[in-house]
Amino acid sequence: MEKFPATSARKVFRALQRIGWQQKPRISKSGSHHQLEHPDFPYEFTWAFHDGDEIGPRMLAKIAKRTGLSPKDL
Repeated sequence: MEKFPATSARKVFRALQRIGWQQKPRISKSGSHHQLEHPDFPYEFTWAFHDGDEIGPRMLAKIAKRTGLSPKDL
């Protein structure tokens, strides 16, 4: 398994969108969490990072396990 470099949350969020994760429409406008859905995954993924946050390799590995993200997607 390839290792992930530390990466900005904005870059990771955009990579998730490129591999097919889409933001669900929100009923409420409050809060900064995003619910993401993907047609190939039976569950939602909650995105709770701010654009300027840096996400380390261990957290990226956990995100990858749930979303199918790979280092080459970044």
